[in-house]
Amino acid sequence: MFCRVCLTVVFLAGGGAARQDTILRSQSNAVIVPALVEDAKGGVIYGLTQKDFVLSDDGAEQIAHLDDSAEAAAISLVVAIQTGRRARREFPRMRGIGAMLSPVFAQPGSRAALVEFDSQIHLANGFTSDETLMDENLNALQSGDNGAAIRDAVKFSVGLLEKEPARRQRVLLLVSENRDQGSRVARIDDVVAAVGNSNTVVYALAFSPSLSQVLDTERGSNHDEAYWDAPPDIIGSLRMARESMRKNTSQAIAAMTGGEHGNFSSRRAFETQLVDFTNHLHSRYVLSFEPQRPHPGLHRIEVRLQQPVPGRRVLSRTSYWAAAPPQ
Repeated sequence: MFCRVCLTVVFLAGGGAARQDTILRSQSNAVIVPALVEDAKGGVIYGLTQKDFVLSDDGAEQIAHLDDSAEAAAISLVVAIQTGRRARREFPRMRGIGAMLSPVFAQPGSRAALVEFDSQIHLANGFTSDETLMDENLNALQSGDNGAAIRDAVKFSVGLLEKEPARRQRVLLLVSENRDQGSRVARIDDVVAAVGNSNTVVYALAFSPSLSQVLDTERGSNHDEAYWDAPPDIIGSLRMARESMRKNTSQAIAAMTGGEHGNFSSRRAFETQLVDFTNHLHSRYVLSFEPQRPHPGLHRIEVRLQQPVPGRRVLSRTSYWAAAPPQ
């Protein structure tokens, strides 16, 4: 992801530093910065060129390059769905997800994998171009245990994507609660490093167990309280980055990558956000720049438009961490 010097890649959400920096060394020659440009109503802005963007590293403008071929690149998609805790209440709201992924399979060479998780990780199917298989597995979701190991699932999913050819778009669609419950393998730093190293863009569609409880009660469909004895969330005295990840794991991970995060409480809301997800897959501008002897430590990446337009916003990766080369 970076120049021919050794760099450490650490994405930070919430502006704070992690307790223990994860060192990730790479010898590639560019920082990749996917960017989505939207208008005031959330519509995607197309047709921009390299000259329309200003990219800065710690406030210093960089020579940004725009990859015009990215839109035609095949997609490797992992759909990671929580089945543990109260997720079973969301299954009716998720029906039809397979059919709504048709635009992914329509892209030549694209393929998808399905990961299900509670306190454990289960690979329901590996990468396949068989849309029917994916749809069948998505419609056969089974309720899991009382865990929601989001960090473990993300690390596992990114590991699958890392094995895909480098020129493919790597995308993770995470459908889960907002907070991690019970990850045993992946620390926050592990997830940060894994996501950064793979150039994966994460889209997170999150549900609120508390809101679902209220809505299901009103609908008369809330008949089983067996899954409402989960332990409470406890926020320790961690630094801000860790606190952000613990408070809203799915949102923090999406923000690291320049991806998107949304909440849903109905099937219509879920399907609307899923449509946005598929529409945005090929709507990102893939920018890159080559750091020249970057100073060790946190670097802030900012992407803005050369000619600002009221209401327009740019969603992009926001930081990287550079370490001094080994002596």
